Amino acid sequence: MSTNSKPPRHFALIPAAGVGARMAAGTPKQYLPLLGKPMLRHTLEAFLGSELIAHTYVVVSPDDGYIDNVAGVAGVTVLRCGGPTRMDSILNGLREMRADIADEDLVLVHDAARPGLTPRLIRALIEGVGDHPAGGLLALPVVDTVKKIGNGVVNTVPRDGLWLAQTPQMFSYSLLLRALSSAPDANAITDDASAIEALGMSPKLIEGHPRNMKVTLPSDIRIAEMYLADKE
Repeated sequence: MSTNSKPPRHFALIPAAGVGARMAAGTPKQYLPLLGKPMLRHTLEAFLGSELIAHTYVVVSPDDGYIDNVAGVAGVTVLRCGGPTRMDSILNGLREMRADIADEDLVLVHDAARPGLTPRLIRALIEGVGDHPAGGLLALPVVDTVKKIGNGVVNTVPRDGLWLAQTPQMFSYSLLLRALSSAPDANAITDDASAIEALGMSPKLIEGHPRNMKVTLPSDIRIAEMYLADKE
């Protein structure tokens, strides 16, 4: 699409093709119930509740048998093009979105397993990043003492300047597509910001919230439910 004078729109892209092996559950973790709803549904409702999001896309594996019962609502499009890695799923999703999005439009990539996201946090990210050319992401400053061990030796790592990356991570469509397409190793890209950084750019960090935690282990479910019970 050609560049025009219209302000950029904001689109959500949620990769949800993973199986959540560390959760050791009978279903992919994004479909596990939290307060009576599938985890992914909570995530979707955050974007559906934001007037700043033009549309939401969810990338799942071609044989996903759960998504139709979770994402069959207006404002959400399911893309059955998930790949073997998170980066592959996002790249495939971006290419599927091509007909509906302009190069300058902004894509908010968000983990399906972060159900504590809220419209307020989405607004904070969008307004905080503004028109920063390298985009940006939600993150939390490290407050605990950090230890590093190597060859049996323990050292304290200065925490000044250390942040824990969260999602959403927001970049222009063209920049994100270029960064991920040029990344040499899909397994080395643990978040989208690292692909942007590999281009020599520095995304902006916007302070997030602990409620926007990633559910990874069974013990995380109770904590996530505690945050979800608090509507903020």
